[in-house]
Amino acid sequence: MATITLVDDDENILTSVSMALESEGHTVNTFEDGAAALEHINATPPDMVVSDIKMPTMDGMELLRRIRQNSSLPLIFLTSKDEEIDEVLGLTMGADDYVKKPFSQRLLLERVNAVLRRIAASATPTPEEEKKIMRRGSLTMDPLRHSCLWKEQPVVLTVTEFLILQSLADRPGFVKSRDQLMDAAYDDQIYVDDRTIDSHIKRVRKKFRVVDKDFDAIETLYGVGYKYKED
Repeated sequence: MATITLVDDDENILTSVSMALESEGHTVNTFEDGAAALEHINATPPDMVVSDIKMPTMDGMELLRRIRQNSSLPLIFLTSKDEEIDEVLGLTMGADDYVKKPFSQRLLLERVNAVLRRIAASATPTPEEEKKIMRRGSLTMDPLRHSCLWKEQPVVLTVTEFLILQSLADRPGFVKSRDQLMDAAYDDQIYVDDRTIDSHIKRVRKKFRVVDKDFDAIETLYGVGYKYKED
């Protein structure tokens, strides 16, 4: 079971969501603003963060930005139904998923458990993954250590980003549809739309271009999907 940091300025949500998560066996630490949560996260990193976006002192976007400076810690956003722009921005910045308010406790638990399963899958390689590290031109991916290198420089990816890139790089030159990338990165029970995959791809490209401004290994085929071009 996981240790989860829950951040929301609504006391009712903190109470109800923490009870739901604890009923699944998770340990939950609750905070009413991002600043207090960040201090705790830095001192005692949890397994996952579930955070509201609009909060006083430090909002969810800034909390995510601070976390992503040096960590791929999984984060799920809680968003209001009219915050579509924030959803896209959050995914672009590196959030792993989002759940719209008002939401059912069961839906949130499914999303949390899906992300945790992806973490477990990436940390428990198959025998084939144990035998070899994936090398595709300048790209090196080690599923066992969840490490990614581009031209020998580290690129920090979230679990979702890692799985999407791994799926693309597994067969260079072959086009992967958004549905195929969804299958690679998300649990079968979880539905995400095309925009979610597009946002993750955009974030992956941005991270690689920090290391190499000319990075263009992920090609978009409009109306079809994406493919990895091995250099």
